[in-house]
Amino acid sequence: MIKEIPLIKRFPFPFQKDSYRYSNNARPLESGKLADITPEYFEEIDKKRQILLNHHERAFQSLEHSIDGQWEVLEFLIDELAIIYPEYFSVIKNGHEWTFENKLLDEKHTFTFGDLSTLPYEPLDFIGRHVQEDLIFMGQRDGDLYMDAGQLCFPANWSIAFDIGMTYTEFHSPVPVFFDSGLAKKVLNFLLRIEAGKPWTRLNWTLTVEPILDTFPENFDEWGPKKEKVTSENAGQLVHLRVEDQRLFRMPRSNGILFSIHTHLISLDELKKNEDWLKRFFRVLKDLPDYMAEYKGFSLYKGEIIRYLEKSLTD
Repeated sequence: MIKEIPLIKRFPFPFQKDSYRYSNNARPLESGKLADITPEYFEEIDKKRQILLNHHERAFQSLEHSIDGQWEVLEFLIDELAIIYPEYFSVIKNGHEWTFENKLLDEKHTFTFGDLSTLPYEPLDFIGRHVQEDLIFMGQRDGDLYMDAGQLCFPANWSIAFDIGMTYTEFHSPVPVFFDSGLAKKVLNFLLRIEAGKPWTRLNWTLTVEPILDTFPENFDEWGPKKEKVTSENAGQLVHLRVEDQRLFRMPRSNGILFSIHTHLISLDELKKNEDWLKRFFRVLKDLPDYMAEYKGFSLYKGEIIRYLEKSLTD
């Protein structure tokens, strides 16, 4: 039902140059849409729901004052899904009585818009179970952004349970050089000026050992030790380039910002199918400062990856 397109043809390769440094690499989102439905939809939705069932507090957090903003996000996403993907989703609105249908999952939900008692979960938690993207709602007040609610099932080693309620400055504090360079203030000012109807997008990246999406700090003992297994011989199978397609939307009623994260994984062996990408990735890693590799969590096996890439490019 979902069109199959080879991963190498649809992967969001993140590097435009042979060098990578932190920057505000946001650009206008030409499609204007938040959700992308990929062939991994069923697998990722099932994974999301299992995480939410078994570790709900780890993957969903909200503050009480975020509820109105959450309803706005639910409305925004349901309308988008029904308009852009009518073959997959539909909505019937009879005043405040709505019926939302997910045809992919053969699910139909009728609820009263604005009435929490008619939904099985909070609005953001409900609609997040129908899209592959993680969803973060940031409230804007007092010249700052606050993490007011979020469904985060596929984090790149950060915790919504820890960051809930924090300001933009607080939840970005671990990023090296981000503040000393003045970039943090520039990015915050940019975010505060985002306008409704003019969304933005950016790509973020790191590396993951094995195709694991749910790399929470809380389960580091499950995925962290896998880094020690990487060698130049097995890096092609084990190491995955992990790219987050991050999108930013101003919510007009609440004035909050909806931040979505769609995570894509590709093994280095699969990346070899595009030789230009492989060459560029090799040059990026060779040039990457140690503090970035340390922050992104692959300093332990960076040398092994470089040796694997060198061999791949000379074979």
